[in-house]
Amino acid sequence: MLYRDALNLALEHALEHDHRVVLLGEDVGFYGGNYKVTEGLYAKYGPKRVIDTPIAENSIVGTAVGMAMMGLRPVAEIMTANFSMLAMDQIVNQMPKLRYMSGGKVFLPLVVRMPQGVAKQLGSQHSQSLEHLFASIPGLYVLCASDAVSAYHVLLYAIRMDDPVLFLEHVLLYGVDFPFEPLEGFDPFRARILREGRDVTVVSYLKMTHDVLKASQWLEEREGISCEVIDLLSLRPIDFETIYGSVKKTKRLVVVYEAPKTLGLGAEVSARVSEELFYFLDAPPLRIAGEEVPIPYNRKLELMAIPTPEKVYAQIVQWGRRHGL
Repeated sequence: MLYRDALNLALEHALEHDHRVVLLGEDVGFYGGNYKVTEGLYAKYGPKRVIDTPIAENSIVGTAVGMAMMGLRPVAEIMTANFSMLAMDQIVNQMPKLRYMSGGKVFLPLVVRMPQGVAKQLGSQHSQSLEHLFASIPGLYVLCASDAVSAYHVLLYAIRMDDPVLFLEHVLLYGVDFPFEPLEGFDPFRARILREGRDVTVVSYLKMTHDVLKASQWLEEREGISCEVIDLLSLRPIDFETIYGSVKKTKRLVVVYEAPKTLGLGAEVSARVSEELFYFLDAPPLRIAGEEVPIPYNRKLELMAIPTPEKVYAQIVQWGRRHGL
């Protein structure tokens, strides 16, 4: 199933089984969304439940906050995470705080969906990975999905929650065809071990998970390095229990993410592992991340600015040789 179709299936399931669920955002109705995630839902559920909005991100999220306060379960789409900066007052000051400021009397069962990440030559203002900003905000849940199975289950779980959720998708995954099978008891707060290994724990999420899997195969075949690959589905909170268990086994940690290295998710994961498992480690944690530049438009420069399977492979080999792997 295509990644976008798995998201569509989750939204349709939610709309069908809960009359309180409504969708809103730019072009989510008749057009089916910029990436066709909501295609067909307007025709089936009508304009009162699949609502086209003006190009006004702050109003989209603010309207969704009001809907949630009044008992609906809105799913708001921001066309791209880059535009979410225009809604940061709602995302930072309203969504995560109203339940606390009301003494628990106000519930916000609200999901804000948005694609992010580097696609192909969309320019620096349309190519950002902003999860580190959202994951730094207490009161928000930040969830994501790297394939069709997680896209379906994590989004459906998020819609059923009574708390505000930011749901991150990657722009390059929408058209990718993945194996799909509905699962019982799926827990979005439990990281998935996608590949068992003995030498290195490699943590990633979204599109980078697939680059890591490819690099891990090369490392096994060419270098005899066995990587255990962990896919994070929740970026706030992070499932450190799974990470700690893996690192205790492998004694080494690598974190791969598309955002710039400084203050990214890898910094938090590396710091926590260093604090909790210092005497288990046989090497300092390695972060493989984007460069400290806005993403260039030129395709060759664009690829130089982000991790690729080739870079992940090369950097783990170099790091391993320095530290006895």
